[in-house]
Amino acid sequence: MTLLRRLLPAALLVALLAAVPAAHAKTNQEVTFEAPRDFFDPGQREAAFQTLDGLGVHAIRVVLYWDDVAPDHNSRARPKVDLTDPASYDWGTYQPVLDEAHARGWAVQLTVSGPVPRWATNGARNHVTRPRPSDFESFMTAVARQYRDQVTRWAIWNEPNHPQFLKPQYVGHGRHKRPASPAIYRKLYAAALDGLKAAGDDKPVLMGETAPMGTGKDVAPLTFLRGALCLNSHYKQHGHCGRLRVDGYAHHAYTTRKGPKFKPVGKNNVTIGVLSRLTKALDRAARAHVVTAHLPVYLTEFGIQSKPDPIYGVSLRRQAEYRSYSEWLSWVNPRVAAFSQYLLTDDPPEKGKPKLLRYGGFESGLRLATGKDKPALAGFRLPLVVRDVHRRASLWGLVRPASGSTTVVVQVRDPHRKWKKLATVRTNSHGVWTRHGSLGSRKRTWRVLWKAPDGTRYKTPPTHAM
Repeated sequence: MTLLRRLLPAALLVALLAAVPAAHAKTNQEVTFEAPRDFFDPGQREAAFQTLDGLGVHAIRVVLYWDDVAPDHNSRARPKVDLTDPASYDWGTYQPVLDEAHARGWAVQLTVSGPVPRWATNGARNHVTRPRPSDFESFMTAVARQYRDQVTRWAIWNEPNHPQFLKPQYVGHGRHKRPASPAIYRKLYAAALDGLKAAGDDKPVLMGETAPMGTGKDVAPLTFLRGALCLNSHYKQHGHCGRLRVDGYAHHAYTTRKGPKFKPVGKNNVTIGVLSRLTKALDRAARAHVVTAHLPVYLTEFGIQSKPDPIYGVSLRRQAEYRSYSEWLSWVNPRVAAFSQYLLTDDPPEKGKPKLLRYGGFESGLRLATGKDKPALAGFRLPLVVRDVHRRASLWGLVRPASGSTTVVVQVRDPHRKWKKLATVRTNSHGVWTRHGSLGSRKRTWRVLWKAPDGTRYKTPPTHAM
């Protein structure tokens, strides 16, 4: 049977592709972009917004670090100013970005996070250890008063289960070691809700923004979730915690070089390939009456790291394939309300360091640090996924800039042969299409061609079945 499928003529394959009607899991998933290197550079900002506009992106995530805007942020003594007054803070770095997004009518998620001013921590030892909830409540009031007309939704803290943003993650040693950050975060989250209420702001608020993996230094995301919601390992309430308002749960579902199908061993870790772990945990939390049922999931930071990073990076071709497959995983999950892309342009390498140490930032951008486009840029505009489903090809695609139904041309190429047209496919009103057909050789590649309304022609990078 396998040999027969490989020998199927192109005409029959076209018929197979056309025979199965498209099925679309959802129509309302938001695609959010985060590009701090480009947005915060006055010389790059306008071009970055124009690029994203051309890619069909109209929603951004901005992480606002408390320490960046606070008065006397390195002082141990709290400044004698009204900390609920926006005039007490310096918003200069962030204001132009939010102004630009607002002028374009784009959605903005503002994640308010540590590091924090030294004076706002218990003991004033550093900028991340035990931030004081009362000071954070005042800060959230000031933030909401400053940006109430420019923000679509709020998120509280960036990766609070990571010691770079919140300490301590654990207390105790050996057998007595236990997570500390979930309880600290819960108080900060509750303070944020109070601060927003004081400012008269009732926009949606996201909990979490958790990093994907637990280590000896990071608390695993599901362990963190349970602790922040006052649940034990069996998802039963403990202590005397009241119910907090949670409008959605945010998570950073990064994976490893093994790609989006990777399944981490630790049951409390959540990468893109095991999103069901998170939704099941939220469902169990709902049954414990600490959050609402069917709480939406927001994948607020995600990307696939590529070469030239020699440690974490995959090939440029793989980056495009893995990113598209990851987006498909989020699309077919009905609980995922938003999917993100972290970085337009890679972080620059650190000059003068050995190659293995040169890439300490992120190489998850759609462009190299030099500004050269990666295949992932074309793949972001026209995501294409080809799955091997019982030796048949299941195709999913999206025309990112489409504002309505459009058509794409699906092509296939066998090794050492030219590209052949398989079908012209009509998308739905959101630019999504699906088809099924013969898989053929494992070395076969697929691509999609699309002609924009202005006549510009685009194509995806060659894609292999996964």
